[in-house]
Amino acid sequence: MPLYLKSHSYGEYMFDHAWADALDRAGGDYYPKLQCAVPFTPVTGPRLLAADDAGRLALLKTAAAAVRQIKASSLHITFPTQTEWALAGEAGYLQRTGQQFHWENRGYGSFDEFLGELSSSKRKNLRKERASVREAGITFDWLTGRDITEAHWDQFFEFYMDTGGRKWGTPYLTRDFFSRLGEGLGDQTLLILARRDGQTIAGALNLFGDGVLFGRNWGCSEYVPFLHFETCYYQAIDFAIARGLKRVEAGAQGEHKLLRGYMPVPTYSAHLIAHPGLARAVDQFLEAERVAVSENLADLAAHGPFRKRDGEN
Repeated sequence: MPLYLKSHSYGEYMFDHAWADALDRAGGDYYPKLQCAVPFTPVTGPRLLAADDAGRLALLKTAAAAVRQIKASSLHITFPTQTEWALAGEAGYLQRTGQQFHWENRGYGSFDEFLGELSSSKRKNLRKERASVREAGITFDWLTGRDITEAHWDQFFEFYMDTGGRKWGTPYLTRDFFSRLGEGLGDQTLLILARRDGQTIAGALNLFGDGVLFGRNWGCSEYVPFLHFETCYYQAIDFAIARGLKRVEAGAQGEHKLLRGYMPVPTYSAHLIAHPGLARAVDQFLEAERVAVSENLADLAAHGPFRKRDGEN
């Protein structure tokens, strides 16, 4: 069970800053805390590397003991599988749910075939957005493996820094990170670059493996209407169809993805908080939040962009 001892909450996509503030106001210290996660990666997957549930429960109990032993404030397991999440609940961890938006490949042969499953208004909207980008004179390159050069990473890093600086202040991935990513996982890296008049004006970083494309970071040097949707969502769908991938996971948050064919799915996290008062308060909050997330997931799914099965256009 990989654990990180952290003095901040950046790069987790779990958003526990309010909990940290509450403990600070009460005179406690939220940091350091223990984190079980794949860094910078809001992707569901195994977090407890054991052969069976008995082993997983043993890991959970030992990790809880580690919180006390090293005097950490808490332990957070982010984006575990649903099975691991349920086991964590049995072991006394607080349970949290969230949501993401994923696009499912139903055996489409083309983007137009996918569009054919959308309601008429949504289909027209997507075609309008894609046409707008084409009419702006923008073309796209898909780069993987050795085709991604250091010059490409230089350009993308500028996009990344611009987006990060506007959204959360200080981006935490370094320029060297992207070179090492290309060296170690180049064949599983997709860099989508948007060009106009010979100049690269936007880019989206994706990773892919096991039949899934994972959208990670995006940035641009100028604003073009619908360019973000095209680069991050529609080009990702095109790539998934071309490669026969089964799913596109577009990352954290973003209800705007729903209208573009990305449907809501639940995500999970589990939390152990040493301070009894904060644990009670968070437990009450999470109980109400789980209900709200469940209702929101159902409501979003009911208002998805796909045609009704009764033949509605």
